[in-house]
Amino acid sequence: YDVIAIDEATQLSEFRFSIFKACLRGTLDCPRRMYLTCNPGGIGHAWVKRLFIDRDYRDGEDPDDYRFIPASVYDNDALLSKDKAYVKMLESLPPRMRDAWLYGRWDVFDGQFFPEFDEKRHVISPSEIPYGLRRFVAFDYGFDMLAALLIGVDRDGRLYVTRETCRSGLILSEAARAVADMIGGERVDYAVASPDLWNRRQDSGRSGFEIMQRERGMPPMLPADDRRIPGWRLLREYLAPPPHGGREGEEKPRLLISSECRELIRCLPLLLYDRDRSEDASNEPHAVTHAPEALRYGVMSRVSPPAERDDPLPFSFGRRAEDRYFYG
Repeated sequence: YDVIAIDEATQLSEFRFSIFKACLRGTLDCPRRMYLTCNPGGIGHAWVKRLFIDRDYRDGEDPDDYRFIPASVYDNDALLSKDKAYVKMLESLPPRMRDAWLYGRWDVFDGQFFPEFDEKRHVISPSEIPYGLRRFVAFDYGFDMLAALLIGVDRDGRLYVTRETCRSGLILSEAARAVADMIGGERVDYAVASPDLWNRRQDSGRSGFEIMQRERGMPPMLPADDRRIPGWRLLREYLAPPPHGGREGEEKPRLLISSECRELIRCLPLLLYDRDRSEDASNEPHAVTHAPEALRYGVMSRVSPPAERDDPLPFSFGRRAEDRYFYG
């Protein structure tokens, strides 16, 4: 096709959009072009935002090929002159849908799984990360993406995501080396990962755990509590605004993320609700699920806060409630 026009483009996955791009070709003496119209939200929100709002391009993508032209209902004189009640209808929508459809906000949208996440509140500069944290690693591994997070916990039980590495196309041993490189010599108690790494592989007779654990610099690995809904609930507690009238220092959220962890910051607000399970996150778009999955493993791992005494054990069963890093 010489010209392709797609309405409601955010309802398409990035894969389907790529198929349409491959059909844009011809021999006529005119420029091939595509027109996309859409509102924020939907399964395609992430790729539309990446290309047209954030202008974050991958290899082979030419920034000059993409242009965003914002348009609101207030620009549509013909509609407003004929249907004066339409704006009032948009104003009456639920707040997040109203902000997206009426004001064109791309940072909030209906269907967002973690509306609690606020970059202004949860993201800090590396210089704000305190000393004396007890550190551990949480990672989600797949050949399509390794997402690993270096996380610290302070004496108040607050979590700090201090570093990340997110890379695709790594075999298990390469992924382990990438995790070790991310740690960079820091003292780390353990690395928590998906339990499927403990399954033995038919090709080698060894498990992913065995392959990764033998790499130098890899901390002791522990299988994650990978229950999805309890994990998302707990993560939501960490993202929630702090209670008023709490202890000194509780004006900060229970989870803070270094501004250098760009992939986690990008993906958390793009997670969508699962259509069939309201308390679960959707696996689509799959590209934005890896770093949040690693963070879920991290909050479910129940590491102790650092103490005045040196406690070498990251876990102990039956410890008192006040010794856990999540105070329920």
